[in-house]
Parts: sequence; C-alpha cells; structure tokens
Amino acid sequence: MKSPRDSFVPDLWEMERALHIEGAGLVCGVDEAGRGPLAGPVCAAAVILPEGCQLPGLNDSKKLTEKKREELFPLIQARAVACGVAFATVEEIERMNILAAALLAMDRAIAMLDPKPELALVDGNTVRGISVPARSVVGGDGKCACIAAASVLAKVTRDRLMVRLAEQYPQYGFEKHKGYGTRAHYEALARYGPTPEHRMSFLKKFYAKR
Repeated sequence: MKSPRDSFVPDLWEMERALHIEGAGLVCGVDEAGRGPLAGPVCAAAVILPEGCQLPGLNDSKKLTEKKREELFPLIQARAVACGVAFATVEEIERMNILAAALLAMDRAIAMLDPKPELALVDGNTVRGISVPARSVVGGDGKCACIAAASVLAKVTRDRLMVRLAEQYPQYGFEKHKGYGTRAHYEALARYGPTPEHRMSFLKKFYAKR
C-alpha cells in the first residue's frame, strides 16, 4: 500500500509563481548533465517557460525514463519562450575542473537565450561565473519547472552525443553507460586504454592501481 509520500507530486510552479508575484520578469532555469562520467563533455541547458506552461509528466530528468525524456524534449523546445543548450569540452574540464566547466556550460546556455532572462535559477549550490543575476537552488530540478525542463534538455542532448561517440569508439559501450564508470567501461579502459574523449583527471586512481 502506497503512503501519501509515495504519491506526492511536487508543485514545480510554486517557486516561479512566487517570483512573479514579487515582480520578477523573465526567469530561466539552468541545469547540467554529465558531471560524473569518465568520458565526454558536460552539457548544460537554460530554459524560459511561459507562465503555467503545460508539460505533462515533467520532473527531474533523473526520475524519468529515457522514453519519457525523449517525449518531453520536443515539447519543451516547442513550448518554451526560449531555450539554449551548450557544452564544455573534455579539454576545458581538464583545464578548469568539472565544477568550473559545468558553470561555464551553463553560462553559455544562458547566453543563447533570446529574449534574455532577468533572473537565472541554477540547480546546485553555487552561481559562480554566471553572468546574469542568478540564484542557486539545491535540488532545483525536482522543485522548479524551468530547471526540470533544462535538466531534460541537457540530459537528452548529452545522451545523444554519447550515442554518436559510440559509433566512433564502438569498443567502449558509450551508447549503454553514456560515459559513466560502469564495470564494463572500466574493463574496456583496461583492455583498450583511454580515448581523447576520456577525462584523464577522473582516471588517476584507476591507472595508479594499474
């Protein structure tokens, strides 16, 4: 028997409604995908949704199935006031560190928006380097509609990129694990070594043990 908590669906518009009551203008949500993998770039998205936009089933992308994310992806693009998706490369991740690279990708995604937002709601606990007025929202992809929408765009875009990289490097199984550190991925690394798409700073312990 399900408890009330199990059936609870968060009101993803509560935060944005409050901001509009306070007089906020255009608000965008910002999120990233790909901070944890061993390979591939980090991807970020920024989304401005019209007030009360209907996106059935919208939630934190991590709580959605791949099928549901793919269904929501074109709906978000079609119904958003504006949206942008950007990357930070493996080279930038290695040079800067993953957090700084993720924030760089977020800022690039925001810069793509037209019209420009007056406030960015950024998933996480920092807005360092964001070039518009911004607020951090811890767990924002499960609390705020525009951040949830951004999480879906970022996740789907990055997953599709990793599937394309799998065609270039078929022995690594990128289409299955999307670059994350699965057992099969580590076995492929042990057998074939790293590709130019691997984040060597994430593999220091692995190679130190070897």
